[in-house]
Amino acid sequence: MTDAAFMAHALSLGRRGLGQAWPNPAVGCVVVKDGRVVGRGWTQPGGRPHAETMALEQAGDAARGADVFVTLEPCAHHGRTPPCADALIRSGVARVITTMQDPDPRVAGRGHARLREAGIEVEIGVGEAAARADQAGYLTRIGQGRPRLTLKLATSFDGRIATASGESRWITGPGARRAVHAQRMIHDAVLVGGGTARADDPMLTVRDLGVARQPVRIVAARRLDLPLGGRLEGSANDGLWLCHGPDAPQDRRDHWAGLGARLIELPLDRGRVDPAALLNAMGNAGLTRVFCEGGGSFGAALLQAGLVDRLVGFTAGVALGAEGQPSLGALGLSALADAPRFALEDARPVGGDVMATWTRA
Repeated sequence: MTDAAFMAHALSLGRRGLGQAWPNPAVGCVVVKDGRVVGRGWTQPGGRPHAETMALEQAGDAARGADVFVTLEPCAHHGRTPPCADALIRSGVARVITTMQDPDPRVAGRGHARLREAGIEVEIGVGEAAARADQAGYLTRIGQGRPRLTLKLATSFDGRIATASGESRWITGPGARRAVHAQRMIHDAVLVGGGTARADDPMLTVRDLGVARQPVRIVAARRLDLPLGGRLEGSANDGLWLCHGPDAPQDRRDHWAGLGARLIELPLDRGRVDPAALLNAMGNAGLTRVFCEGGGSFGAALLQAGLVDRLVGFTAGVALGAEGQPSLGALGLSALADAPRFALEDARPVGGDVMATWTRA
C-alpha cells in the first residue's frame, strides 16, 4: 500500500470520532511496520484517549522503527494527558506522516518540531484536502471562534414545511428521517429556535444508531417560554442547553436550572437572541460542529448573519402550494445578488426523497 492509502485508512478511522470527540479534533492514526498495519486508533468520546495513544498501545513493541500516519499534527502541550509527540518519541517510531499542521496556538508546528529534534523523519501534507474537509468544524472554531454550522431543511418540492393548518408529519419519508439522525450523530450539538421547541417539543436525540455519546441539545429561546410537562422538560438534565436573552423571567430561569438544564444568557439583536453571540458561546464551550433544524425565522436569522456554512436539504415529491408554510422566514432581500449563495456538494436519493448538501460559496 502507498502512503496515500494508509492515510486514507487513518482518515476513515478519524471520522468515527465526528460528533463524539469535542472539544478535541476527531483524529485517526495508523502504525505501519514492514507494510503491515500493527496499530490503529481514533479519538475517543470526550476527546481522550487520543488517536496516537490508542494506536501505539495496540502496536506495542512493533511501533519501534515503524511509520505512523496521523490525520493532524500530534499535540505538543500538556493537557489532561501528556503530549502525543512525546509518546511517539518514546515508542521509537522512525517516521511520522501527517496531513497538516494543527492551527491550535498550543501546537502550531511544535509537535512536528519536537519529532524532528528527536531524529524522527516527518512528512506533512499527505491527504491534506480530505483532512481539511473532515476537520472543518475544528478549523472554524480555532480560526473564527465558533463552530461550523449546518442548517437542515426538510421540505416539499415547492419549499414548504407544513400545510396552511400546520400539518407537517411527515412530508419526507422514513429514509430521510433516518438520514437526519445520521447527521445528528456526526455533529456535536443539535440546535433549534424557540418556535420549533414550542411547536414540536422535540427530543433532538440520535435514535436507533447505537451512539456512544448523544449530541448536546440546544434551544435558543429569548424568554425561556418553552413547553412544560413534555419531552424537553422531562429530559432537561440530559445535555440540554438553553440560550436566552437578558429579559428572560427569573422564575423561568430558576425552573429550568433546577431541572438540570445549562442556561446561557446572551445579548439581543433585532429582538431575538443575537445569532453571532450564540455561535461564539458555543465555540467557547468547545463545540466544533452544530446541526440546526430550524425553525424558519431562526434559520433565516442565521443566514442573514452569514453564519451558515453548510445546507442539508431533504426534498419530497409533494407540492403544498402557496398557502403552505415556507421553510424560511423573511430575509429582507431586494436584489438577487444579495442572496446567500451555496455550492452543490452532493445530491442523491434517500428512500423516496432527495438529499442535497451545499457548502457556502
